[in-house]
Formats: sequence, C-alpha cells, structure tokens
Amino acid sequence: MKKSLYLLLFLLLLFLFFSSSQTYEEQSLIESLKQRLPNRPFESLLASLQIPYGHSLVSVDERGYYHFIEFLIRKGAHVVLFGLVGLTWFLLLSKLKPFVRLPLAIVLTFLCAGLDEYHQSITGGRTPTFRDVLLDVAGACLFILTFVSVHWVLRKKRKNSMI
Repeated sequence: MKKSLYLLLFLLLLFLFFSSSQTYEEQSLIESLKQRLPNRPFESLLASLQIPYGHSLVSVDERGYYHFIEFLIRKGAHVVLFGLVGLTWFLLLSKLKPFVRLPLAIVLTFLCAGLDEYHQSITGGRTPTFRDVLLDVAGACLFILTFVSVHWVLRKKRKNSMI
C-alpha cells in the first residue's frame, strides 16, 4: 500500500512539474472551450457570479465567458490536484499521531505548492501567486478533512452494527 502511495505522490508531483513548465499559451483552454461550448451553456447563471480573487472580482463581465470558465477549471484543478497531494501525504504519515500527522501533511503540501509556484516564476508567461498556494492548501485541507470524516462515520457505523 505504501509503495502505491509513494508512486501516486511521485506521479502527482511529476504532473504538476510538467504543468508548471508550460506557458499559459501552451495550457490555454480557450479554443477548446469555444469548440466544446459554442452555445455558452449557463452563461446567464454564470454572469451573476463574481469571485473575489486577489484584489479583484473575477466574473464573466470582467473576463468574458470562456476566460471565466477557464479560470474556474484552473482553480478547480488546483483544489483537486493539491487535495490529492495533501491526502497522499496524510496517508503516508499514518504512523504518526493525528495531532502531528494533519499539520505535517498540510505543511508538506504547502511546501510542494510553494515550490510549484516558484517553478512557475521561472517559466515564461506564467504568473505565480501566493493566492494559488493558499488555494492549494485549502484543497489539501478539504480532501483530508473529508477523508477523516468519512472514515470516522464508516468506523462508527461498523462499530454500531457489531453491537
């Protein structure tokens, strides 16, 4: 099991490294979104959203439909990928006591996210931000706390069914 977790962590970090090595233009989803969403589904619903990010509000009005969708996908990818990184660290640290294990998994994820943003800073056409590091850590917290909660509920159900 541990070998699989180490492999998963390695693959996640390798994927993040290669993603951070690409310029924005190489990663842009705009043309693909235009082809796949020519009718702009949910545009009126999305137009009512304004997401505070940094010192501005990101919206359809501010960025345009396709750029807003791309923003949501990119930030969602941060949450999911670093959520998986954080959860993998958490599972790898299973021998530690919970009050050490959780903060250490978060710190390790923070370091990975910081290195990822640093890597972006030396890649042309990328904008590294501390906000993304915070988003990454939030993803890790979300995934770890969801895992712990589900694990706790399942253990409690199993215990109750034995009574």
